[in-house]
Amino acid sequence: EIDLGKEGLKKSVVLAATSDAPKMEQVNCALLATSIAEYFRDQGKHVNLMMDSLTRFAQANREISASNHEPPITRGFSSSVFSKLAKLVERSGTSKSGGTITGFYTVLTEADEMEDPIADAVRGYIDGHIILNRKLAEKNHYPAIDVPASLSRVMARIAPEDQNLRAGMIRELISVYNSAEELIRLNAYVSGSDPKVDLAIRKKDKIDRYLKQKIQERSTYSHALQGLKEVLEEEQEEEEF
Repeated sequence: EIDLGKEGLKKSVVLAATSDAPKMEQVNCALLATSIAEYFRDQGKHVNLMMDSLTRFAQANREISASNHEPPITRGFSSSVFSKLAKLVERSGTSKSGGTITGFYTVLTEADEMEDPIADAVRGYIDGHIILNRKLAEKNHYPAIDVPASLSRVMARIAPEDQNLRAGMIRELISVYNSAEELIRLNAYVSGSDPKVDLAIRKKDKIDRYLKQKIQERSTYSHALQGLKEVLEEEQEEEEF
């Protein structure tokens, strides 16, 4: 009611299975949500499926498989868990009716561990991933998206060339700054010793302002593209990056 509002609820179906619910109920909740999304997709509609989380789905399946005496293969997860995970995620996508399901799935990791078996498996199933960074959240940088670590496997095919170029430049500038951040904070970096680091330092505040967004803020696609252009445009004429 708070996030969707009255208008949003009119176009939404909300299912919930709390963490204290039986494991089978948690699994069935995820399966039912996907079935409902498929129902609307088959009517030619474009559906957003948001699921929190695939980790809970996998953990519930792990307990069920353990009760069935299935042998674990990694961190207590049996092979059937990964099979069910893949089947669930692969149900999103397009259909012959022209409808689509765009799935947004959350994955929880321990202490930002990207080698978590569930996170590792899910990355192989999906078209892209958005990584949230605890250190950014501690700096009150929201949304706390780790841009260099995040990835879209389809962006190069669906976004204009100039957008891909600018997005790549932003990613590189953030990575360059992060690599030199300790030297910069210790005042050990000598200005002029590396043109890329100099550019990253000059653009740091502007990039951060562009990437931050309050919950109540709204931005159109065209406005976001214009903002991306403005972050870099004064440098594009002067610098070859």
